[in-house]
Amino acid sequence: MGDPKFPRRSYDTPSHPWQGERIKAELETVRKYGLKNKRELWKAQTILRNLRRQSRHLQARLRYGEEQAQHEAENLLAKCGRIGLLPTEGATLDDVLIMEEESILNRRLQTLVIRKGLANSFGQARQMIVHGHIYLDGHKVTVPGYIVKRTEEETISYNPASPYTDEMHPMRTQGMPEAPRAMETAEPAEVEVPAEMDESPAKEE
Repeated sequence: MGDPKFPRRSYDTPSHPWQGERIKAELETVRKYGLKNKRELWKAQTILRNLRRQSRHLQARLRYGEEQAQHEAENLLAKCGRIGLLPTEGATLDDVLIMEEESILNRRLQTLVIRKGLANSFGQARQMIVHGHIYLDGHKVTVPGYIVKRTEEETISYNPASPYTDEMHPMRTQGMPEAPRAMETAEPAEVEVPAEMDESPAKEE
């Protein structure tokens, strides 16, 4: 378990730190979803990597007719269904393998606050969550990266004690914000990468 004063890291870092194309892609994703830093992206990638690893192992065990693997596969698909990554019915282990990191990022509380029209920007959404202005299933949640379950999504609302409940609040959004549409249609911003990054040999992950 380790010393509770020194918790284990909850994400894996890239195996090669100086890959120009990967760095550009990461910066584009960080900007697109309003993440605080790359660590939040790496956490989502680690969650997805673990789900894919479980799916591959279960598929190998199912080929040998292992009964316990069938139960574990059903539990894995049910878990993905609960957090909104896959449909609740008809999903297969192959569907887990084709999921992208955006599937995880779209289930973050910060992203869903934007999609529900409770904030005008990702920065405002993060601030509202951290400052306790957002309620989820009747409770205050202050973690922007919280993965929202399918049953919790409809319960996202303003904290009843928050000044944002006043429709005349100057910072309250009027209707659906532009950010969700911008996320789907806007082209990624160009990011300059130092020349030495592009010249270094890339290592396949």
